[in-house]
Amino acid sequence: MIFDYDLLIRAGRVVCTQTGLDGPGAVAIRGDRIVAAGAQVDGTARRSLDFPAAMLLPGLVDLHAHPAKSGSKYGVDPDLEFLPRGVTTVLSQGDAGADNWRAYRGETIEGSRTRVRLAISLSKKGEPDGGPCFRDLDWVDVDACTQATLEGGDLIWGIAVNVSRDSCALDPQLVLRRALEVAERTGRPLLYGMHNPSHWPIAEQLALLRSGDVVTYIFRDGEWSIVGDDARVLPEVREARRRGVLFDACHGMKSFSFRVAEAAVADGFYPDTISTDQYARHVGSQPRHDLPRTMSKFVAAGMTKHEVFARVGARPAEILRLAGEVGTLAPGACADVTLLANNDSAAPLIDSHEARRPGGCWEATLVVRAGKVVS
Repeated sequence: MIFDYDLLIRAGRVVCTQTGLDGPGAVAIRGDRIVAAGAQVDGTARRSLDFPAAMLLPGLVDLHAHPAKSGSKYGVDPDLEFLPRGVTTVLSQGDAGADNWRAYRGETIEGSRTRVRLAISLSKKGEPDGGPCFRDLDWVDVDACTQATLEGGDLIWGIAVNVSRDSCALDPQLVLRRALEVAERTGRPLLYGMHNPSHWPIAEQLALLRSGDVVTYIFRDGEWSIVGDDARVLPEVREARRRGVLFDACHGMKSFSFRVAEAAVADGFYPDTISTDQYARHVGSQPRHDLPRTMSKFVAAGMTKHEVFARVGARPAEILRLAGEVGTLAPGACADVTLLANNDSAAPLIDSHEARRPGGCWEATLVVRAGKVVS
């Protein structure tokens, strides 16, 4: 028998913010490509799956996390910790530098089913054990980072530079200047973690960034807050966005505050992307930390579901220069698909300061990567 498709997945709701799909329907896959999606998908398939109570999305894109099978103190196996939970594409924040990026490419990028891209660390050691990645000025090697980045081609998206006190024991302004030099030489953006604002004002840091650079950890509270005492987003933050600087709402262990996120959303300031900063300390956590749960927190903070879907799909795909390949259900795109179901009885949604919000939690029920069912 000749089949029209290799895999046909029907769902109670099919959503693609890039093409405008939203409603009951199906996605048809042949090989590793999507060939049809929507309400009127007919034909025969070698394998058909039906999920009337689930929502089908393009495979989720996590713009800031730590996929690394070895060589990074933060690293986790992406095929164990990301892919089964709905993330088919993930960007590494600095898990490798110039000295070990080739090993990272072979083991993690080429050795994973998950699609992995690297924001290479300005530190040529990447993320070694024993302290901050920026603790030795000799490691902040502009020439070595430039050479590795150009060698990496499309696999190296940009330059990771986190100059918070946790990651940088050197002069943060010097480190940022060197990162900008590499970025200019290579035509790459920065993935930037700010230094503590009590020592270096946010306005001064943002003024150095360029259109296309991504600031991460934006909904952190305390001295980091981008929301002022009047519950409005700081004018310097809005000015940076006007210039084209991008903002990533990364969660991690201590970088997500419901108070800050709710105030920013109420003020009309939405993140460009939503990411997890998922790393080794999250393994085995209860409730488990992943992108579907992080997405649920942003809905609880006041974002609409469509706004959230775009920020883990089409928008990060565009930023990663993968538009048309991922983050979409358009025919011809890679057949990366995630099905989510809402669990109303899931553990409460908790931020980094133990604040809680109701609302249930999305959980991955099926993942397809390049046309092959993962779970």
